[in-house]
Amino acid sequence: MPEMFVDKFRALVPKYLDRQWTEEDGISYEELEELLGTHKFQIPQALVEFYHALGGCEDLMEAHDFFWDPDELAIEDGFLLFLDEMDEEANWGIRSEHLAVPDPIVWIRTNKPQPRWQSEDATFSEFVFDMFDWVFDGGADDD
Repeated sequence: MPEMFVDKFRALVPKYLDRQWTEEDGISYEELEELLGTHKFQIPQALVEFYHALGGCEDLMEAHDFFWDPDELAIEDGFLLFLDEMDEEANWGIRSEHLAVPDPIVWIRTNKPQPRWQSEDATFSEFVFDMFDWVFDGGADDD
């Protein structure tokens, strides 16, 4: 399948980190295949391309919230979890029945007072771009 998002994800490095993207910022497809190959579920194309472009870039993978490492992805409550809020008050995931969709809708689970899932009304790629805009353009400072 042709790459849909890799260049856009790579462009986040110069946009927010004021340097050029390098190979070390990503994870090769070969290594991703090893890391993701043990899972018994499909990984959406947008998430695979995100890891390929930025999976080695700690400054983005751990910018405010924490993206899970590819080999740590897990399905819980019927959602593929991929991101934890820094205070562990929320997690983000993708409905397991939508994992074949190349760029599926993201959902948030708030963990207090009781766990509850709610749609973010954005695809994975839209969510990632919006999240980094919020983190690096001042929104995260309001927390």
